[in-house]
Amino acid sequence: MGPWLNGKEQLQMKDLEILQKMKQKKICGIIRKVTAAEAQEITGALINGGVSIIEVAFNTPNAAEIIAILKQEYGDAVIIGAGTVLDTETARSAILAGADFILSPTLHIDVIRMCQKYNVLAVPGVFTPSEIIQAWEAGARIVKVFPAVTLTPTFIKQVKGPLDQIEIMAVGGINEENAADFLHAGACCVGVGSDIAGLSLLYQGGASLVSKKAKQLVERIM
Repeated sequence: MGPWLNGKEQLQMKDLEILQKMKQKKICGIIRKVTAAEAQEITGALINGGVSIIEVAFNTPNAAEIIAILKQEYGDAVIIGAGTVLDTETARSAILAGADFILSPTLHIDVIRMCQKYNVLAVPGVFTPSEIIQAWEAGARIVKVFPAVTLTPTFIKQVKGPLDQIEIMAVGGINEENAADFLHAGACCVGVGSDIAGLSLLYQGGASLVSKKAKQLVERIM
């Protein structure tokens, strides 16, 4: 990154770097409704299993605080996003806590604009080609097709034909059995919840089981 770039351009480059890492790593582990201690344990286990992109859903109590804790503890070893962001106030709270990207289950133009104000990557939720274009025109360069399992990989393959300039993240019902199908269809990454980051896994087999499940998924899609 050259010295000729001004501060705003450098921040925009950071957004592009986050997007590039999402495309490289391909998997985002979704953490939901856990305590800070549980989030730390699951995050560490996911990193050990090869998953270094994490979403903390904002229907998790104290989600902003958890994001700040994870950023402080794991630093550059992990990319932390805020999920289930429904309004601009929540987006700003997540950004100030250190979130690297903001995910929404639906298309909210004002949330995209809030992310642009802070130069943070926005990942709005979409369900139709019209919503994908609306998100693109509002400035989003990646969208979250949700719930992806309802639309199937074929939807992504078909929509990427005319809209190949827009990156797609598939979220909702993604697991070890179908993740590769969505990626092969054109999704640049997938969000996976209970299959690799569920609290039930932690209770069943501890951090080692979470790491094992994450590693199995990584190996299956690569």
